[in-house]
Amino acid sequence: MKDLVEYIAKSLVNAPDDVVVTEEEGEDGIILKLQVADEDKGRIIGKQGRIAQAMRTLIRVKAAKAGSRATLEII
Repeated sequence: MKDLVEYIAKSLVNAPDDVVVTEEEGEDGIILKLQVADEDKGRIIGKQGRIAQAMRTLIRVKAAKAGSRATLEII
């Protein structure tokens, strides 16, 4: 899942070298933290949060197929 988030984020931003994805184990499952450059946060979130919501949906679906839970946090 980390690779999926990193691939999508690098495709959207102007500074792909600044994209950092960390994966942590939490009580509710996997927590993916996405960190991008300040000027690229708007590109990741999208209008009315549509891109961020689509990424979260993909993460949840992939986690459900693997039998776990996952969340995405944009830092």
